Amino acid sequence: MQITVMEPFHSVFYAPHYVALHLGHFKAEGFDVTTRTGASSAGTTRALIERSAQISLGGLMRSLDIADRGGRLLPHFAEVNSRNGFFLIGRQPARFAWPNIVGRTVISFTGAPTPYQSMLTVLRRQGVDPARVTFVRDLAPADAVAAFRAGRGDFIEVGQPTAEMLLDDGFHLAMSMGDATGPVPFSSYMTLPDRLRHEPELIVAFTRAVYRTQRWIATHDAKAVVEAIAPSFADIPRAVCERAVGRYLAQGTWARDPLLRRPGYEYLVDILLGGGFIRRRHRYQDLVDTALAERAMQTLKDS
Repeated sequence: MQITVMEPFHSVFYAPHYVALHLGHFKAEGFDVTTRTGASSAGTTRALIERSAQISLGGLMRSLDIADRGGRLLPHFAEVNSRNGFFLIGRQPARFAWPNIVGRTVISFTGAPTPYQSMLTVLRRQGVDPARVTFVRDLAPADAVAAFRAGRGDFIEVGQPTAEMLLDDGFHLAMSMGDATGPVPFSSYMTLPDRLRHEPELIVAFTRAVYRTQRWIATHDAKAVVEAIAPSFADIPRAVCERAVGRYLAQGTWARDPLLRRPGYEYLVDILLGGGFIRRRHRYQDLVDTALAERAMQTLKDS
């Protein structure tokens, strides 16, 4: 069966998807998967609504945003990323402490809102008023990196492999935002409610492939993961990609099973409420479906 999956941007952050693709885990469930990259991170939800994709991979915050504005519900059914995948890179090698950021300029990642929202939560938890930090939030990701290299800002928040490339060029890791934020369902697969209702076997089979991949990743190292995903990331030097994947593995970035649990959901809602991204809470059961993931996990265990 041919199926289209939309991703918000092409990144090793989504390595589990590419492991499933290249190791044949989707194929084993009968899927011929085409992965498309959206023009923006909001393209994941747009593709579902316009039915140009059957499944999207992206942030739960997109579904929360649409629900907050009175739009249709777009439930998530399989967790992929259990940690923030961004890193705060600085110019100085000195040991970083959060009070050091007061009065400084941080160039934020603008490709998606959750990294910035998470930063606000971390700052408040560390006793730092975000108003005492200058955030640059009007630069596209590539322009942000170019500006930082040219001397603008004291820190920049980036994902992988950009973080490794900056470190290679003499900049310094101030903080892993995955460690600083803590466990949170950062990215997951989502679909339309009617697909969950009318095509549950499709979702169970897809999620079974996801879970098979998660179990594989849990028993393999960075080199093996990079070898698996290499066809989709040929533009990244192998050594850089291995360091990026190794850093993600070390901090537990990727979910060990597809269940998107309520505590993580509520923490993400708290983050988005605290930063003013959404205005009210939304029910877990309206935006998360775990029943099909539970079925997928059980059928794989029984096989």
